[in-house]
Amino acid sequence: MPEAHSHLNTIEDVMMRLCIGRTTAFELIGTRKLRSVKVGRRRLVSESALVEFIEELDHCAQAPVERT
Repeated sequence: MPEAHSHLNTIEDVMMRLCIGRTTAFELIGTRKLRSVKVGRRRLVSESALVEFIEELDHCAQAPVERT
């Protein structure tokens, strides 16, 4: 696994990178839109999971909108 993708981000890191609050971060994790792991009492998000989430947001933003 490449070193860049093995990094684990704290919830605070995720909040800063996505410009979201703590509640929203945990909602994304709870709805499984953002993958995470639990290490001891800490919830962490891998760099690859964060990149996938951001790419999915970008993909959704570029999808054409059908008008009815």
